[in-house]
Amino acid sequence: MRYRTSGVCSQAIEFEITDDKKVHNVKFIGGCSGNTQGVAKLVEGMDAEEVIRRLEGIHCGPRPTSCPDQLSKAIKEALA
Repeated sequence: MRYRTSGVCSQAIEFEITDDKKVHNVKFIGGCSGNTQGVAKLVEGMDAEEVIRRLEGIHCGPRPTSCPDQLSKAIKEALA
């Protein structure tokens, strides 16, 4: 899946969710490389619902969202 982000430095997030609802191959397009690579590695193989629970609502400075929050939104959309 490719999700177009909003309100953050990255432009999009690519990822896969397997039939057993595990998150794999997360790749942020743009954004802070070190941070987005770290988030991608941390969620690799994690249950999709757990990723949402952990990342939803994270802010980036004064912004009401963040790259991790955008990933939670992307996964929610994929599961819907």
